[in-house]
Amino acid sequence: MKSFILSFLVACVSVTAFSQNQYNIIPEPQKLIPATGVYSFKSNTAITVIAKDNDITSVAKMLAEQLKASFDIALPVKAGSLKSNGIFFVQNDQLGDEAYQLNITTKNITIQSKNGKGAFYALQSLFQLMPAQVYTAVKSNIIATVPACQVADAPRFSYRGLMLDAGRHFYSVDFIKRYIDLMAVYKLNTFHWHLTEDQGWRIEIKKYPLLTSISSIRKESMVGAYKDMKFDKTPYGGFYTQNEIKEVVAYASKKFVTIIPEIEMPGHSQALLAAYPQLGCNPDKIYEVATKWGVSEDVLCPREETFTVMQDILTEVMALFPGQYIHIGGDECPKKQWKESRFCQDLIKKLKLKDEHELQSYFIGRIDKFITSKGKKMLGWDEILEGGLSPNAMVMSWRGTAGGIEAAKLNHDVVMSPNNFFYLDYYQADPKTQPLAIGGNLPLSKCYSFEPDLPELTEAEAKHIVGVQANLWTEYIGTPAYAEYMTFPRALALAEIGWSPKRPKNYVAFSDRVKKHIPVMDALKINYCNVDLK
Repeated sequence: MKSFILSFLVACVSVTAFSQNQYNIIPEPQKLIPATGVYSFKSNTAITVIAKDNDITSVAKMLAEQLKASFDIALPVKAGSLKSNGIFFVQNDQLGDEAYQLNITTKNITIQSKNGKGAFYALQSLFQLMPAQVYTAVKSNIIATVPACQVADAPRFSYRGLMLDAGRHFYSVDFIKRYIDLMAVYKLNTFHWHLTEDQGWRIEIKKYPLLTSISSIRKESMVGAYKDMKFDKTPYGGFYTQNEIKEVVAYASKKFVTIIPEIEMPGHSQALLAAYPQLGCNPDKIYEVATKWGVSEDVLCPREETFTVMQDILTEVMALFPGQYIHIGGDECPKKQWKESRFCQDLIKKLKLKDEHELQSYFIGRIDKFITSKGKKMLGWDEILEGGLSPNAMVMSWRGTAGGIEAAKLNHDVVMSPNNFFYLDYYQADPKTQPLAIGGNLPLSKCYSFEPDLPELTEAEAKHIVGVQANLWTEYIGTPAYAEYMTFPRALALAEIGWSPKRPKNYVAFSDRVKKHIPVMDALKINYCNVDLK
């Protein structure tokens, strides 16, 4: 009798667990048709793969590994054919690159996809339909079930990104992997790794060892609000070795996340100049790695030696990152030193340029040509439009949407990343109730409200909007826990905008789904902000 009562209670817990999250998938799928009943995972079931794509088999193994870790259910993964009972991964070449179909009945689960990416995204949806226990590695007696339904899904945009600034504050390889893990849960597919800044250089370049011995370390950091101008008098540093970079890139690829590195130029380069002052406009100046936040006036000088060094650096960077794009920054480059430099003024005259803005365009154009010659494409912040846009560049529009609109009208691809919707270093609630941040006001509701289909663009121009990205700048974000707090739950709004079909905005419904999703975030041990989730 006691055994019966225990089994009954466990079953009730299971029903409660999945009913709270029933059909609660974030980002919302393109199409979901509810059905009657549940599928229960049992140890006498097999996971059958009917595919030539090895990545699909790898995803099937991910399911088996998670079921074993979370529910102690050991299922074999094998090749075979469709049967009436079981779990099936089927290759369907008619589907899109990231699309999937998920069919759950009381007897079987069938996932169809063209490749591993689609299968992986189907798996994320499947996990979200299951009890939140699936996200833990602690075995429990909760029954592993999933509600019956049919899902047909594909992303709205091909680029769905998050940026983490490792220049101001350094984050361990383990946390970078965790950040990528959390991105993957919500079908975000691009990790923009901001690796160089005025306040620190974070990537090993073997040809230029001073970048790690000098440029990666600042003598102290600002503490408290900027207006207070207080410093901790404690050296701060860190960098990623090339082996660590390779490790992270390989890890991300298993989660179908592409990493885009950012190497800032010609501005935001004071740390670089601390090691190699000859690249500045005043080679006799003694530079130090910046200790204050903000924009430094110390910028690279467009001499031939500078281009040689930057090309050498980019050559090593491109060898580490197999993705298509290399981000070169290009933002917030003060022109004061160029205006005062006889070399720069002579170069402007020699090249018959109008002003320093066109000189920056010349600088960016040289780098664009080099990157293109290596089979890659250049990505930069919207300042690269100033003075004329390089022919092969993709633009990341951060100062609102104007830069993205201009670039799209010039037939350049654009990632929309407007600061007033996607800067995650902004406060997400009343500053009096929150940890210190840079400023701004970006609650979950405002983040969710962004619509990338802009009325200023024609249908043909709008096709150049390839995706969206949120950015976590870290001047005031020095710990992994705080980084997660500022990212979540706002990253869920980003994911929905990037993946789900264009529909009328319904924040009340979205907020309700996020609240029901809390058990998942708790199981993942995300340090999220709950201000908008009460």
